[in-house]
Amino acid sequence: MVNAKHLATFIMGAAAGVALHKYLQTEEGEKALNDLKAKANDLKGQAEEAIDKAPEYFDKLQTEAAEALKEKFPEVEKFLQDLIKGNRPSATEVKP
Repeated sequence: MVNAKHLATFIMGAAAGVALHKYLQTEEGEKALNDLKAKANDLKGQAEEAIDKAPEYFDKLQTEAAEALKEKFPEVEKFLQDLIKGNRPSATEVKP
């Protein structure tokens, strides 16, 4: 059911669309549209660059995390290797 509120909203939206179309036909509107396109291309380039760098970043993050774990918890490497091999460490081997 279409009521007056829906009809008014549709008319306002259509009027805004017509006004925007007329604005974009002006020199100022074309400049604004070109600026918007340039900004979108810049953002696209930045996103593509970030995607290209992501694997390198995560490799570095993984290496640094492993080094930090070894430094702060030297026994964790043996614990994880034993766990992977299926050896269950005893309660005395696990240090809080």
